Amino acid sequence: MHDVLIIGGGVIGLSLAWDLARHGCSVQVVDRQEMGREASWAGAGILPAAVYSPDSHPIDQLRGLACELHPQWSAELKAATGIDNGYWRCGGLNLARTPGEAASLAAWATLSREEGIPVEHLSPARLAEIEPGLIQFAEHSAPCTSYFIPGESQLRNPWHLKALKAACELAGVELTPHTAIDDIECANGEIKSLHTTTGSLRARQYCFTSGAWTGQLLQRLGIHLGIIPIRGQMVLFRCEQPPITRVINEGSRYLVPRQDGHVLAGSTEEEVGFDKRTTADTIAELTEFARDLVPALATATIEQTWAGLRPGSFDGLPYLGPLPNLCNAHLAAGHFRTGLYLSPATAQIMSQLIRGQKPQIDLSPFRILR
Repeated sequence: MHDVLIIGGGVIGLSLAWDLARHGCSVQVVDRQEMGREASWAGAGILPAAVYSPDSHPIDQLRGLACELHPQWSAELKAATGIDNGYWRCGGLNLARTPGEAASLAAWATLSREEGIPVEHLSPARLAEIEPGLIQFAEHSAPCTSYFIPGESQLRNPWHLKALKAACELAGVELTPHTAIDDIECANGEIKSLHTTTGSLRARQYCFTSGAWTGQLLQRLGIHLGIIPIRGQMVLFRCEQPPITRVINEGSRYLVPRQDGHVLAGSTEEEVGFDKRTTADTIAELTEFARDLVPALATATIEQTWAGLRPGSFDGLPYLGPLPNLCNAHLAAGHFRTGLYLSPATAQIMSQLIRGQKPQIDLSPFRILR
């Protein structure tokens, strides 16, 4: 019998498994399909800058801790597996084209500086100097406001997941794909076993990290969460040379350059249930957004399009902590657009909780029945 059984093999589940295994726990991860093929794989890998402060709100502490851990985890994963996850401190640009958007961005910049995050307000000339691929935007988009965040980073989602899976296996984690949960057996205030499509599974403790599907699973326990799937569509361009070198954010949409010449354009927020199909109109809108912002993309090849389902919560905060009325069950889900970003910090604090330690971050704002 394993110490911990994790239900959901996305970036949260695999990160938690790796952390637990490195602390001497025997761990099994079960997933209804291949490991890491849902929202974890589909995202752009943007890692916003943040600073950890024990006096800040727990969600800001979680962001700050994640920002500290990502370069450490990248180095440790590569040392353990030989796999580069593409971590790159490329910097980011935030843009606004209307007075209202500019005012909102200015308020964000003030708050960021108060938190200790370096942010530079750019003139159009400075924007063109920092990112020549945006020279037409800088010269012709008026009113135009832009800010440079040198601490913004990125990683390659598929590479990171590949490294995590390899690290888990090297650490002795049992990965069990293509195994769906049919039923959950409970007695005397604890989970006794999971009935799956491949047989019964038992462990001393359980943690649900099933992303957008977590709500459906927990209904079997009589727990109703506000986790809903939010579809995000993406476009991948292939260029001979990278047309930009920094993450570009405009509202909820973004462009993410890869060092091999690929550029990701995303993303949308659509409440369409568990429908992962792309739509021609939305892909066309994202393509137009990307090529309007970076004209060099007009001649770039669209290599691939796809969609993923983010696990959205009613208040934007993840659910982290013990499940009510069950002494051996926990939950880490509902990260919406920040699952990969917050994954190392989530793994660390949830590992502390599961191992009987006091988590370094107060989990009360993330409690299950808040």
